Amino acid sequence: MNKPEFIRNSNTDTLKFTSGIRSIIQDSKGNYWFGSLQEGVAVYNGKSFIYFTNNDGLTDNQIHTIQEDKEDVIWFNTQKGVSSYDGTSIKNHTKTNIETSQNIFPIQSNEPLQGEWMKSENDLWFEAGIKEGVFRYDGQKLNYLAFPSHKVLNLYDNLFAVTSISKGKNNMIWFGTYAGIFGYNGSDFTIINDETLRLDRNTEPLHIRSLLEDSNGRLWIGNNGIGVLLKEGDSIINFSKKNNLIHPASSGKGDKSQPGTLEHVFTIAEDSQGNIWFGDRDAGVWKYDGKTMFNYTEKDGLTNDFAQSIYEDKNGELWFGMADGNIFKFNGKSFDKQF
Repeated sequence: MNKPEFIRNSNTDTLKFTSGIRSIIQDSKGNYWFGSLQEGVAVYNGKSFIYFTNNDGLTDNQIHTIQEDKEDVIWFNTQKGVSSYDGTSIKNHTKTNIETSQNIFPIQSNEPLQGEWMKSENDLWFEAGIKEGVFRYDGQKLNYLAFPSHKVLNLYDNLFAVTSISKGKNNMIWFGTYAGIFGYNGSDFTIINDETLRLDRNTEPLHIRSLLEDSNGRLWIGNNGIGVLLKEGDSIINFSKKNNLIHPASSGKGDKSQPGTLEHVFTIAEDSQGNIWFGDRDAGVWKYDGKTMFNYTEKDGLTNDFAQSIYEDKNGELWFGMADGNIFKFNGKSFDKQF
């Protein structure tokens, strides 16, 4: 097992990442962890940064999410698997490693076994690459869980690999995939896709990149193309369309959007005041206070209009990780660059 080589940053207020910031968390000790799009992870203790990459044992340098378990172990969901850091070394949970010992070459398999669907309060859940399922860590072991059988809507773009996970109320956990959503309550599944929504995949294809069930039990579904869908109870509406945030000429797909739209939503978060925040690929940051939408762009202090992560820390401060590698905090009116 590789022991990370700590790289101390001599300039305490500079983060060396230039690729997007996909994930931000504050751990139980108060440290901030930043997961990048191409350069691994950085942890900031208030004075200096320490960096971890695949050279230190991470499964990949593209970090999708960072979580902390009840034992204070930090978990990384990368493009190629799951790793954890216990404060001393990084452990790889999803690859097969070959270890050498006295001229013998035993193969140690870390590939998670297929498990039965179940859930508990302290589970950690992870994307499973291009597989149509998820990894579940129950505090003891990591298992792979395959999604239940589902109808293939289109052989060419029907990809049910996980892009976002959100724990909700009523014991529900939601798994967003490119082509649909699986909700699981411990016994039954709820499936949301183009067919259940009666959407035409040719004109309004689901392409889910972000999910959030908020404190009121509403499920926000961010798409790359058709904007935000909002599920309240049994009702699902296109929230972007209702608020006139879909451009009349929009293709509903991956084309670049006009300013003032909400069509390509890659991250969604709720703050402690109940505001819902959206990071749009082309049109900046949006805030919804329950009545009004507010749009923040470079004119409000940002260096880039694409927030890839939004996170509220234990002090109630909002952090925004941008596609250009910069990190901002929101001061209530505008954005202040942190790193």
